[in-house]
Amino acid sequence: MHIVIMGCGRVGATLARTLEDQGHSIAVIDLDPKAFRRLGSGFAGQRVTGMGFDQQTLRQAGIEEAGAFAAVSSGDNSNIIAARVARETFGVENVAARIYDPRRAEVYQRLGIATVATVRWTADRMLRRLLPSGAEPLWRDPSGALALAEVPTSPEWIGHRVSKLEQATGTRVAFLTRLGEAMLPDSQTVLQEGDLVHVMMRETDVAEIEAAFARGPEES
Repeated sequence: MHIVIMGCGRVGATLARTLEDQGHSIAVIDLDPKAFRRLGSGFAGQRVTGMGFDQQTLRQAGIEEAGAFAAVSSGDNSNIIAARVARETFGVENVAARIYDPRRAEVYQRLGIATVATVRWTADRMLRRLLPSGAEPLWRDPSGALALAEVPTSPEWIGHRVSKLEQATGTRVAFLTRLGEAMLPDSQTVLQEGDLVHVMMRETDVAEIEAAFARGPEES
């Protein structure tokens, strides 16, 4: 796949090198030609100097053949404008924008632009490590109705099947993280010490589900 990346900061350069290592063709756009030094001498993709939301610059980067576009510059406005141009003008199917303002990120998410709100994400991860309690949203659908979250689970569930946990709490376990690796549970999977349980849920049910997971199987 051909992928166009706007912004050659640390995130953009890392993304470009990683995608190129996976076999994709890459074009990186940045207004400052010195920024391309971050790509290293081994980078074989295009380096395009210009504004990432300028249509001629995008065409030079191969946007008309691109299957994906990432806007990861340091400016929220530039990122969202570029993302909308890539999607609405050039019809790129997979478009994502980095947004620092979490309130803006939620608005654009509802408009169908996939966003990564870096400040909110970092704050959430820090809070999770400092105060390891409560459901941690990993993903929300654009409407804000559904969420995928890691939910703290009572140690009393250890040794019981995931299917029993689902039945008792009325939830759907999407996957487990066990010893640092994700796994899809089946009806026979038994919860082990250290398992992280990731659940699909309605946003309106979060508090109720947290309480159900905090109770042991004898109380549910």
